[in-house]
Amino acid sequence: MVEGEISFGRFRLDLARRELRRDQKLVRLGSRALDILCVLASAGGKVVTKDELMERVWAGVVVEEHNIQVHISALRRALAEDGDDESRIVTVSGRGYRFLDSPHPPAADNGGAEPSGPAAAHPSLAVLPFLNLSGDLEQEYFADGMVEEITTALSRIRWLSVTARNSSFTYKGQHVDVKRVGRELGARYVLEGSVRRSANRIRITAQLIDAGTGAHLWADHFDGPLEEVFELQDKVASSVAGVIEPALEAAETARSSGRPTTDLTAYDLYLRAHAMVWSSARQIPEALGLLERAIARDPRYGPALAWAAFCCFRLILDGRSDSPTAHRRKGVDFARLALEVAGDDPGVLANAAQVLAYFGEDMSAMMALVDRALALNPNFARGWHVGGILRLFAGHPDLAIEYADTALRLSPRARVGTPLTVIGAAHLLARRFDQAVPKLLLAIQEDPSFPAPYRYLAACYAHMGRLGEARAIVARLRGITGDIWAGASWFRSPDQRELYLSGLRLATNADSDSEATPPRIDLPRDPASIPHPEAERRQITVLSCELVGAAPGGDGVALEDLREVIGDFQRCVSGAPIATKGSFAGILATARSSCSVTPRRTSTMPSKQSGRAWNCARQ
Repeated sequence: MVEGEISFGRFRLDLARRELRRDQKLVRLGSRALDILCVLASAGGKVVTKDELMERVWAGVVVEEHNIQVHISALRRALAEDGDDESRIVTVSGRGYRFLDSPHPPAADNGGAEPSGPAAAHPSLAVLPFLNLSGDLEQEYFADGMVEEITTALSRIRWLSVTARNSSFTYKGQHVDVKRVGRELGARYVLEGSVRRSANRIRITAQLIDAGTGAHLWADHFDGPLEEVFELQDKVASSVAGVIEPALEAAETARSSGRPTTDLTAYDLYLRAHAMVWSSARQIPEALGLLERAIARDPRYGPALAWAAFCCFRLILDGRSDSPTAHRRKGVDFARLALEVAGDDPGVLANAAQVLAYFGEDMSAMMALVDRALALNPNFARGWHVGGILRLFAGHPDLAIEYADTALRLSPRARVGTPLTVIGAAHLLARRFDQAVPKLLLAIQEDPSFPAPYRYLAACYAHMGRLGEARAIVARLRGITGDIWAGASWFRSPDQRELYLSGLRLATNADSDSEATPPRIDLPRDPASIPHPEAERRQITVLSCELVGAAPGGDGVALEDLREVIGDFQRCVSGAPIATKGSFAGILATARSSCSVTPRRTSTMPSKQSGRAWNCARQ
């Protein structure tokens, strides 16, 4: 190759003369488009950011970002090979553009992997001008405004690159081939639609198309009164954005599943794991493995980090963790690192907030993170779902139901979480047991392998006096997990936490004539790694176990024993004579003489330290 020249396919780019030739014939390009091509072609296959293009092509000149896309579209048309559906200029979502020497590299160059190109980049979408089928030119403004609203709503989806309105509107009034539109705009998907007026009502239809294959992925229609035209625009934009996001995720997952397993990128691994998370709770361990592989490839891949944290939390919640302490630490680490790299990604913010809230972080701060995610994308269904979970944790069941209902409205078909479980649990905590039951039954039907709705439903039946049904639910729960309790520390309200746990105790008593076995206390071994509130809880637990003569990890002390002893201990300490001078032995002696504390039942031998505590108390 001549120095200063770049050859690709039938093209030769002379950087010195700033000329592009195809089969020795000069290709006419605008000066800005040629400048962009020279910058991209000289980058050696690396991504060139939009900011870098603005700086190098429009140095010192203030221009709108859509100018880049207009010139990129012109370049793609000029560089298109005959019959070639691929483009040499690839849009890298959220970053910029990459120039490919060949849209179809030989198999020998990449070990037989799928060619690089649009299919390997993050997804992109173009919203074409909607057709006005009303025969009324005055409705043209409404159709154009509808496209602007939908484009704005979809642009809030951080992982999706949406073509600017100015680029899409170059096709207004044309009968276009979506495959050509995809090539020229660098869009993998195309959204098109129409507006029709009938009397005092308007109907808007929309359909999502795969620009590569022409396949229709989703279609729907929306109706509303003409008097509320602007409210209808907002509603349709919100609804379209809410349902298209999971539809696009499903399409991307299907696309990824066709790739060879030997050529899985971090993005492919993430997509496959994401599909497994919502397929069945039993697949979460496998999903975590895929996400950890994605993180190994890209340690700062925010979505993979956030979903890996979510998987760790779910393994503990579902009672399927073989090492809860390790999964807890990994979950917290993944979530905190995800927040470091999150930027303005609503999905990363919401998932990290849910995990950290479950593991005891400040609830107000975590709810603020979710609120920030929803401010970035008000149509983010999963964000509303997570917001409902955190309101449930915080003791606001009615707000939790509002958030979960919004999530269901925005994404009525695709799963973004477990909103039915949230709604059912919220009714339980609000003591509306009769309203909780149908929601929890539907939640179990949605995913029979998810333990949480079984626990809530068993507690609900028990409080309703339907102990036979509670017993049957507990039996079904035992069939999917050995962890019947899984704790309830995430409920910040003591009264609501006790309402739930007392229901479970009643349900498990109905399953056996013996006293219900309380949850086992699994304590981390390294106190230095425990957040402050958890360290305090550990100290209280150890002190309580000392008082009733049991090892902290033992199964021999019922929770009611601990509560009774702690209450008696606090009352005695408050009245301890000054003569004890605050010594632990003196306080215990006072507690012993005043309260005569005796454990009702112990099935494990006390430790030596526990024995010394009791001897001290008896003196």
